[in-house]
Amino acid sequence: RGGTIGPWHACRGRGGGAQRSPGCWCRRFWTASGEAAAAAASPGSGARSPFDRQLKRKQKNWAALQPEPAKYNYLREEVRHPRPRSSGSATFRLALDVGCGSGYNAPDLHKGLYETVEKLFQVDMAENALKNTMETEIPTVSIVADEEFLPFKEDTFDLVVSSLSLHWVNDLPRAFREIHQVLKPDGVFIGAMFGGETLYELRCSLQLAELEREGGFSPHVSPFTDVTDLGHLLGRAGFNTLTVDTDEIQVNYPGMFEVMEDLQGMGESNCSWNRKPILHRETMLAAAAIYQEMYGSNDGSVPATFQIYYMIGWKFQESQARPAQKGSATVSFGDLAKINSLISREKK
Repeated sequence: RGGTIGPWHACRGRGGGAQRSPGCWCRRFWTASGEAAAAAASPGSGARSPFDRQLKRKQKNWAALQPEPAKYNYLREEVRHPRPRSSGSATFRLALDVGCGSGYNAPDLHKGLYETVEKLFQVDMAENALKNTMETEIPTVSIVADEEFLPFKEDTFDLVVSSLSLHWVNDLPRAFREIHQVLKPDGVFIGAMFGGETLYELRCSLQLAELEREGGFSPHVSPFTDVTDLGHLLGRAGFNTLTVDTDEIQVNYPGMFEVMEDLQGMGESNCSWNRKPILHRETMLAAAAIYQEMYGSNDGSVPATFQIYYMIGWKFQESQARPAQKGSATVSFGDLAKINSLISREKK
């Protein structure tokens, strides 16, 4: 836990580029324009719509068109989904990747981390990202759609994965319900998303600098879901046999401006409706100095912490194992405490 990636120049070299395998099979399907997909989930600002989804689409499209977009994938490459225990089926016939970006989950599926996937559907709201997805030997279909409005019938997929995308949806409960609906009975959802402590160094430095230079501050880091709410939201969506875990990844950078540059290259810039669009130059310089003073290392680098929530949930099926009925236990916890003494007597 608490892994560290660094230094920064080494991190940027982790992305190996979009490898295209000979003979790979890929088909792209455009259900709607990117503007329409984003507009459907951007009714306006408010408590239930904290994010400007059209802006997020533009940020992701811009990042996908950069000369070397793969060099910003080091964080996503570091985040690996846990492998689900088998529920009796050795094959996931149909799999769905929600918020797939450039398709960095596809190589993991091909390596067998999820046993066998026969066909993969990739969904993202940014059409430029889908145009340059990593290809794999798994037959793949790419679809422009919003994570909150999945264009699939109920009980379609055996497996749904999502990596570092769901923290940008406006209605997370709805997104979980959509995922649960498109899963087949006994299907599994495996996801990873940023947690509440992500980029706390950057958030604190910017707030202190704004208070000092401008007499107040605005949010410059998007809000994240708390881990205490995650299991509850998954349960309300209908998932059972839940597993929720947290981890932290720390990346070292030369300074605050490099942190912000890489966030932009990842398509992870703030898109909150209540964000402040412009930061004064003096405020930015003050924030960089505060960042270095409060969190800087002896070698001059500064850390950026990314908290990751991992989640696994299954869609109910009658054949699944169930917890025993309350009161059916034949051994008490008090009896368990006597096991060591009983074993010692038997040895004697």
